[in-house]
Amino acid sequence: MNGSDPSIHQQNYKSSSFLSGGMHRRDFMLVGAVGGLGLSLESLLAQEKKAEVQEKKKAAPAQAVIQIFLPGGMAAQETFDPKPYAPIEYRGDMGQRKTNVEGVLFGRYLEKTSKVADKLLVARSMTHGEAAHERGTHNMFTGYRPSPALTYPSMGSVIAHELGSRKNLPPYVCVPNQPNIYAGSGYLSSSYAPFSLGSDPASGGFKVRDLTLPGGVDKKRFLRRQTILEAVNQHFKKRETTDGVKAMDSFYDRAYNMISSPEAREAFRIDKEPAKVRDAYGRNSAGQRMLMARRLVEAGVRLVTLTYGGWDMHQNILGSMQRQLPTFDQAFSQLITDLDQRGLLDTTLVMVTTEFGRTPKINRDAGRDHWPKVFSIVMAGGGLKRGYVYGSSDATSTEPEENPLTVEDWAMTVYHQLGIDAVKELVAPGDRPIEIVDGGKVLHDLIA
Repeated sequence: MNGSDPSIHQQNYKSSSFLSGGMHRRDFMLVGAVGGLGLSLESLLAQEKKAEVQEKKKAAPAQAVIQIFLPGGMAAQETFDPKPYAPIEYRGDMGQRKTNVEGVLFGRYLEKTSKVADKLLVARSMTHGEAAHERGTHNMFTGYRPSPALTYPSMGSVIAHELGSRKNLPPYVCVPNQPNIYAGSGYLSSSYAPFSLGSDPASGGFKVRDLTLPGGVDKKRFLRRQTILEAVNQHFKKRETTDGVKAMDSFYDRAYNMISSPEAREAFRIDKEPAKVRDAYGRNSAGQRMLMARRLVEAGVRLVTLTYGGWDMHQNILGSMQRQLPTFDQAFSQLITDLDQRGLLDTTLVMVTTEFGRTPKINRDAGRDHWPKVFSIVMAGGGLKRGYVYGSSDATSTEPEENPLTVEDWAMTVYHQLGIDAVKELVAPGDRPIEIVDGGKVLHDLIA
């Protein structure tokens, strides 16, 4: 690095040479007198404490998470838990196929995923009691049952709060947009809300919003604006302590870091991927969203949430699966393969989750309805077992038969793999202490 590097400039403007960085006397007059710009003892100790925490986190098996959420409620019977010996009205017409793990079957249209089953952990006994879309979504994004008294933060926001950012990138990113209100920061500061791309990476002319300088603003002017904004922020920090002020300060800080960092901007450049890689994932929403997720965790993002498709298949479940599963199958299998080949799967926890499952019996419209009693999720990497099936549903997918997996146990285990103590209490409005996960235990049977 040299003296012209933006990150060096960002550090230097807080030093005694701050005025020589381009801030004029009239700029100070805009915000009033500004105190010493050096580090206070309090902030220095805070940075040291954070550094100690970050060093501890480095020992955690998982350094990043890719959360693939399938909205609507994916049917396990047609995907990861087929029932070949059940009566036709239960098993459906999908059929099944062998995987590369002895004795494990997947749905017929998971052809490519069946070849990477030895890298996956399939939990076939996920269970909760929420049959409504909103409540099921809340469960799977926050690890909590919904409550009218409190809005809980998403797992992504908790991870952002606990682990912070790396390499000038936001810790929590949604592809392409925040998918629902439960993916937000809840009772935590809005500074821990996700950064959204703003458009689908599969769209023509894809471009991430807010990552380019406005017209007429060159690099020198950009850096000068940054120093002025810092002084303004310091001025208001002394007078306001509201979440809005703090969140706005954090927002601008992250925005400036991303805009000024070539590495951060490069992470979002999916067009830099070789054509053969983009083709391997699939030139569609499933493929390009998962490819973008890989780029972002590789660059330093802590958690990437992406959604694909609509899985609320009350009618014609066979035809709906035939339309959506092949693109998911190609993208997901390629993501797992790509992460593994790059040496990233061991440190990246990939999760395929959904709201709930579908009814054991095919309905009169050849579909399946809501059923939260038992369903499947899939995980891979992040220090978890490979080629492993945890738990089981009964012969007709009516309820768990062995090792029921609760939302709390699952969330506790995910946080554990990231080095986060999920019994830690966060502070909700009214200074109310709230545990990251209420109840639950780490499931060591899932851990390699």
